[in-house]
Amino acid sequence: MHLDWLELRDFRSYRALRLQPDPGVNVLVGANGAGKTNVLEAIAYLSTLRSFRRVPDAALVRETAEEAIVRGGFTRPAGEVRVEVQIRLEGRRTVLLNGKRPSRHAAVAAEVPVVWFLPDDLDLVKRGPAGRRDYLDELAAQLSPGAGADRAEYDKALRQRNALLRHQGRDADPLTLEVWDRRLAEAAGRVVVQRLALLEQLGPRLESAYRTVGEDEAVLRPTYQAGWVDLPRIGTGPVPDASSLVSALVAALMERRRRDMEQRTTTVGAHRDEPGFELDGMAVRSRASQGEQRSVALSLRLAAYRMLEERHGQPPILLLDDVFSELDLGRVSGVMELLPRGQVFVTTARDDYVTVAGRRWVVEGGRLT
Repeated sequence: MHLDWLELRDFRSYRALRLQPDPGVNVLVGANGAGKTNVLEAIAYLSTLRSFRRVPDAALVRETAEEAIVRGGFTRPAGEVRVEVQIRLEGRRTVLLNGKRPSRHAAVAAEVPVVWFLPDDLDLVKRGPAGRRDYLDELAAQLSPGAGADRAEYDKALRQRNALLRHQGRDADPLTLEVWDRRLAEAAGRVVVQRLALLEQLGPRLESAYRTVGEDEAVLRPTYQAGWVDLPRIGTGPVPDASSLVSALVAALMERRRRDMEQRTTTVGAHRDEPGFELDGMAVRSRASQGEQRSVALSLRLAAYRMLEERHGQPPILLLDDVFSELDLGRVSGVMELLPRGQVFVTTARDDYVTVAGRRWVVEGGRLT
């Protein structure tokens, strides 16, 4: 898989851009604020249909413009793929996959596998569980379009249930709540099964990746906790079936109903679950050093890269945003092992930080030359 061409109009800092990158390594060199990361963000957006900076779509539209256009053409062994997105300041965006509107947006992620590593990825480990939930759900969607559709269905049911609670509070109709309880629980059952199955597969690849980036002896393991059901530790037992999870969440929602009505929000469910990681049996978030946390964050991306490569039979596109100035030499060598295997985009403010050979692009004044 590689990007043949990228076209931007009124996206972030770019009034207009047409880029035909090298199928191997592309190094984007420019001063801070020149727009290097914006290019990587656009490439990632064509896969996940969301900003990897976790900002609303409206933030992607260039100042004074009313809409942004992001287009890209990709080559893969099964044929060419073209993704086009029109992002509006007001109203819904338009997404086209090979010239047609996809039946579900989750299909795009499975067609265009992309993995990125950002300096802010340390937050995957240090901050709360929301980023880790998104990491799992985005990777699951890239591995299977059905997983992305299930997460979208869960989010829709959660919005509807919360809207009912927000507007009616203690006066919410119990029969209507039961309907949304069931829909939320059914979607949650599928989402959580996918997360747990993914963590089972991710475990050995994550440990291998962690050792690749310079930690030879430590044992890294994923964990998953849900406040509404008892789950076996990852790797110690079979993944629960979806029906048992649905029943457990329906019961938990019933038990929490009075609290939810008083607080006017859904206080239990897959959106509150806590994926995490342990290093030699200790919680990485609270007990690991910053160097160890950075190694774990990098390992998460390397493990995702390898899983997508196995799933698609080819390396995904790899985006590295200013990581060479953030990592020590041991961790850089782990990244360098990946560079010859597929298409890579690297941003840097100093070209001498990036020792790998590849096509150099100077980013300045809204242009790449």
